[in-house]
Amino acid sequence: MKKFVPKSKFLVVGMLCVSSLALAQTEPDDIALAEDDFQEAYYESLKQKGIENYDKAIVSLEKCLRLQPGNAVIYHELGKNYFFQKNYIEAENMLTKATQLEPGNKWYWIDLYEVYYETKNFNQGILTLQKIIPLDKNYKEDLLALYMYTRQYDKALVLLNELDDLYGKTEVRDRYRLDINTQAGNNSVGKNDLEKAIELNPLIEENYISLIYKYSDNNQEEKAKQVALKMEQNIPNSEWAQVFLFKYHINDNKGNEALSSLEKVLNGRKIDKKIKFRMFNEFLIFTVKNPSFEEHLKKVITYFESDPEVNVYKELGKFYYKRKNWNQAIQSLEKSFATNNNDLETNIFLMASYEEVLNFDAMLKKASELVDTYPNQPEYYYFAGKASLKLKNFKKATDFLETGIDYVVDNTALEADFCLALAEAFKNSGNATKGAEYETRANNLKKK
Repeated sequence: MKKFVPKSKFLVVGMLCVSSLALAQTEPDDIALAEDDFQEAYYESLKQKGIENYDKAIVSLEKCLRLQPGNAVIYHELGKNYFFQKNYIEAENMLTKATQLEPGNKWYWIDLYEVYYETKNFNQGILTLQKIIPLDKNYKEDLLALYMYTRQYDKALVLLNELDDLYGKTEVRDRYRLDINTQAGNNSVGKNDLEKAIELNPLIEENYISLIYKYSDNNQEEKAKQVALKMEQNIPNSEWAQVFLFKYHINDNKGNEALSSLEKVLNGRKIDKKIKFRMFNEFLIFTVKNPSFEEHLKKVITYFESDPEVNVYKELGKFYYKRKNWNQAIQSLEKSFATNNNDLETNIFLMASYEEVLNFDAMLKKASELVDTYPNQPEYYYFAGKASLKLKNFKKATDFLETGIDYVVDNTALEADFCLALAEAFKNSGNATKGAEYETRANNLKKK
């Protein structure tokens, strides 16, 4: 949900002046004095607010209010200061008063909306947005988000259609529409109604999507598949048709068709990247069972390379690891490591891959770096100790392993691995007694 943060508003001196009517019976010197007192107090409040001294700002604003009790600007400023103090009750009271005095000032309504948003009073937030929208139509998207959050799907759908007609479709609104179709289910609309709607207007994607979900929910996958195929036929550029068809092609073991659907979705702009990444993972799983498609992975992976939120090389590295293609696994996992070295699963797969190819120098180097960076993570001590052990540096091995085992919590298998490695390290160092102790401890842990 978009959260709007209003910009600072600077007020011209004219807004602060007392009306001539209010001062009609006052002497000129008194008027000037009152104006001076007012402006001095007002600017003092701005100064105190600027240094986040909201208590003093409120004191100055209360002085302003005594001098001009009907000034909406002062109520607005009081509301903002109370908001910054997280005194939301008083903030609401002051801002409500400001909107009553000047209902045409959108900033007063916007700041009142901020109070309701912050306190999660979404029903009042909706009522406030309905006051804002005639003054600023940009807030229709916020209203749509609140309708979705409060599950007012009928109102959301009306607003969705309006926004799509005015500004064209967006990825966020498409997700909302899908949520309406799946969560609300459009239960009042049956399969027959949707089929008729598709016949009457075959270019509306939402009807196909709703019908596919209805058939899938009833385990009528073949019928759902036929709807997806009809969707592709009637709307050739539909990316959602390819999302559904990809699943059916994978299930039917049709690799070329699945790859074609995947590439169409990846090349498009409409489908959320989380869905795209999930499809990529499904294609990876398919490729494990169908190695002939492995050559296509390098092309597919280019769609995610520049996305920092998607750890695509990690998934590719795990894929190669499961295929026992250690060198390819290392190549992919090292790319993932270079981008983000704080992912435990990536790092464990990388260390394990080094171990498989007996590259204990690289294993020790990477594990030592990780120990320095994440000193509370026991797995990194284990790999550093194991690599030192293989390189016959038994003193270093025992140092890593004895330190790391203290960080093991509720992980019997890892603790047993530490004990076995320590047993080997001490035996090779000539301390057979301590080696035997750790070996016994490992055996006891394995019995648990």
